[in-house]
Amino acid sequence: MAGTRAAIRYAKAILDIAKANNNTTSVNNDMLSISAAVKESKELKGFLLNPTVIGNVKLNALLEVFASAQNETKSLFQLLLENKRFEILHAIASEYNALFDELNGIETAIVTTAFPISPDLESKVLAKIKEFSNKTITIQNVVDPSIIGGFVLRIGDKQFNASVASKLQSLKQEFSN
Repeated sequence: MAGTRAAIRYAKAILDIAKANNNTTSVNNDMLSISAAVKESKELKGFLLNPTVIGNVKLNALLEVFASAQNETKSLFQLLLENKRFEILHAIASEYNALFDELNGIETAIVTTAFPISPDLESKVLAKIKEFSNKTITIQNVVDPSIIGGFVLRIGDKQFNASVASKLQSLKQEFSN
């Protein structure tokens, strides 16, 4: 995907500028806000993707919505105007967050559960993760009823599947052999 490659380039450039200004954390908070806003608002997403809305209108709207954003973030908006790339703003924000976490030794564990994760299960999962990772871990919960019960834990390229669906699948394979 060309959009993703471009998003990575923009995110790295903004991270470098933020590093030089000793402002990576505040810019990361901007990017988290942008990600959340685009994800939660169909209107904002549609507005950014709409080819009939001229760039200056998009720029002014973003500057208004994210009025308290850091200068690095505002210069990103300006850059997206110049390059007519507002549609990749959400991807840039996500890439920046990933680069920021990497820079700070933070890893995200994606925990898929059939129901929203309980604080009790979250602490058990964090304890399990600490056994094999010395990084700071943040948990992102994905709810997927198709796993029936248990959980699937994914950190980077490693996956631990303790779901009921996976146990049923392996039982099915045993019986069919």
